[in-house]
Amino acid sequence: MSRVYLLANVIPGKEQTIRDTLRGIGGVKEADVVTGQYDIIAALEAKDTNDIFNKILKRVRKVRGLTRTETFVAVE
Repeated sequence: MSRVYLLANVIPGKEQTIRDTLRGIGGVKEADVVTGQYDIIAALEAKDTNDIFNKILKRVRKVRGLTRTETFVAVE
């Protein structure tokens, strides 16, 4: 099982809507609005990192209102 953390910036005022949208995407285990440099942090899990990155490219990055994402692969 692989896990990736995704940090995102969004259009101001859309944080909660985008968080809820991310929570509805399969493989997204958690998504929260946070303070600081980023607006949202999400954790994604799948059988391998390729599966996660495909999901990010096909589903997550198409969410309207996301302005920037950065991903971090968890290592064991």
